[in-house]
Amino acid sequence: MAVVATQLKKGQVIKVQGETGIVLGLEHRTPGKGNALIMATIRSFQSGKTKDIRFASSDKVETVQADRQKLEFSYSDQSGYHFMDPQTFETVTLDEALIEDYKEMLIDGLEVEVLFLEGVPATVDMPANIEVEVVTSPPGVKGDTANAATKEAIVETGLRVQVPLFINEGDRIKVDTRTGKYVSRV
Repeated sequence: MAVVATQLKKGQVIKVQGETGIVLGLEHRTPGKGNALIMATIRSFQSGKTKDIRFASSDKVETVQADRQKLEFSYSDQSGYHFMDPQTFETVTLDEALIEDYKEMLIDGLEVEVLFLEGVPATVDMPANIEVEVVTSPPGVKGDTANAATKEAIVETGLRVQVPLFINEGDRIKVDTRTGKYVSRV
């Protein structure tokens, strides 16, 4: 389906220059002379790169059927990462390539949003933060504050996180899923 460039919306999936991508941002520009322009920031699903594309306000843009679905993580095995649809209780198996950046942040029951393009999973959006339990954390050395008073801890998923010295084994902490860094104690 094609729409006029002025009707594009953030989050919409489009096909342009032979690539399929998601619109991350839009900016309408009206230069002093000439027609209005639409600058779209698009992240390609094929390359993963972000680029800016300029459209004239009258250009037609091809949109792609995309569905967003909330799924809960169940388990992983050699065949992939298994998620359950909380409405239908059906299992959806995702390839490791989609989960690669987040596999050490997946905990049982974690709700993620999966973008399906024409029925095929394309991207996984994690929540901003996850709460995990610290499994291994060496005791903090008192007075060891010459640097940024942190130590390495291993959480229940196997992720290694730099945490403040006061964090101990058994504590629950909040971790930012975009950076993999400690946010706070829960």
